[in-house]
Amino acid sequence: MSQGPSKGTLWGHPQGLYVLFTTEMWERFSYYGMRALLVLTLVAATESLNPGFGMSQGDALKLYGYYTGLVYFTPLLGGWLADNYLGQRKSILIGGILMAAGQFTLFAATPHSIDLFYVGLGLIIAGNGLFKPNISTIVGDLYPQGDARRDSAFSIFYMGINLGAFLAPFVTSTLGESADYGWRWGYFAAGVGMTLAVVTQLMLFQRFLGDIGKVPGAQQDKLNAGGVKKPLTKVEFDRLRVIMFLFVFVTVFWLAFEQAGGLMNIYAQDYTDRMLGDTEIKAGYFQSLNPLFILLFAPVFSVLWVALHKRDKSPDAPIKIFAGLVLTAIGFMFLIFGLYEIQLYGKANMMWLVLAYLFHTLGELCISPVGLSLMTKLAPLRLASLVMGIWFLMPAIASFLAGLVGAFSENAAGYTFSHQVAAAIGLAPEYSGLLMVFGGVGVGLLLFAVVLWLISGMLVRWMHGAERMQPTSVEQGIDQELGSIAEHEGLGEQAKK
Repeated sequence: MSQGPSKGTLWGHPQGLYVLFTTEMWERFSYYGMRALLVLTLVAATESLNPGFGMSQGDALKLYGYYTGLVYFTPLLGGWLADNYLGQRKSILIGGILMAAGQFTLFAATPHSIDLFYVGLGLIIAGNGLFKPNISTIVGDLYPQGDARRDSAFSIFYMGINLGAFLAPFVTSTLGESADYGWRWGYFAAGVGMTLAVVTQLMLFQRFLGDIGKVPGAQQDKLNAGGVKKPLTKVEFDRLRVIMFLFVFVTVFWLAFEQAGGLMNIYAQDYTDRMLGDTEIKAGYFQSLNPLFILLFAPVFSVLWVALHKRDKSPDAPIKIFAGLVLTAIGFMFLIFGLYEIQLYGKANMMWLVLAYLFHTLGELCISPVGLSLMTKLAPLRLASLVMGIWFLMPAIASFLAGLVGAFSENAAGYTFSHQVAAAIGLAPEYSGLLMVFGGVGVGLLLFAVVLWLISGMLVRWMHGAERMQPTSVEQGIDQELGSIAEHEGLGEQAKK
């Protein structure tokens, strides 16, 4: 006999929403807490007070690129397994157990066995693939079709993502970067967070969610499709061309953005004056800036877009993405300004890193919600899943490339051309590697922005008015903004509801 979800409500929403909120909060706590430590652990000297694995920066950043690329790729496989075989609930549970096991494996491996460390990363990648794309499906299933509360529910759920991401480094970095505890205890804390997510599922899911998410959805999807294949219309084909063009520009953005967990993390640890009075701020704490700025500025951007739309002055989506590329490029310019302080004083003021994260977040708010919202409007209904898969491929490819770009900083300092560029702007050769990466990424963003500006008119014509489906109120705009940004964190199923 099937069991429906709990009929009780809290603040106007089903109680099951807050169970999912808690589960996702702890999962993101685990993921971002571990991400704040990964590169720092790999590059820490084996004989230091807080020993790590003694990798070169280049090798560590390459590994980070492989890891994050797979983290964003495996949800394609995890979603397929859930739809066809496992169902969402079983996928989330198995994924959570695998990720908890992965975090505790990192704890056991550090700093003794790099091979066992790789096993831990593999477990987290596999578990993330099962967990990430499926939990949001259940959020949508709590509400009947047409329920006006659904958008608000995803906004609440998204707050859980950023709350976990914001809090995580304060715990894991406090433990991991301390010689009194060591890197391994940061991973242990991340494992505890993931364990709490699993325990929440085991104790509360059946009570508050009933049988939602237990049955694979492939059969129902086939029934809804009617088994009939129709050729694409010219309008649909044009809109798919827009998606493929934007794929390039959004991937370039994520390539730049994903320097946060890699080279920018090393910049924070090795090159930034992190003293606040007599207290040293942990390098990993800076990883909390992005979720904090999202929570602060996402509503502001929503109000801005809605206000401009009411005045019929809202920029077209390609222009918003153009602005996001420019803002992100400005963020890298602040890091270059910091190089002059490093050259003079040995360390850069942390203000430069804070400003970089701020402008990267502002760029994200121009690109991630706008781009994803546009994807869901451009995709033909029968290709919605494929288009969402393409969206996840963007950060997957970008994360892999980001690691390679970050690793290049170690080799770039050995090139005569790099020295010449550094000398031309008054920097010593030892800073030419950072200059070439930060400056190269910034210039690359600007070049792609110019190209996007030049072809924006063509892309708008190919959209055939799809993006004019805009929110009509500030409240609706905020819900849409937060919900769309959340797609980057694994809420792809929202677009299918």
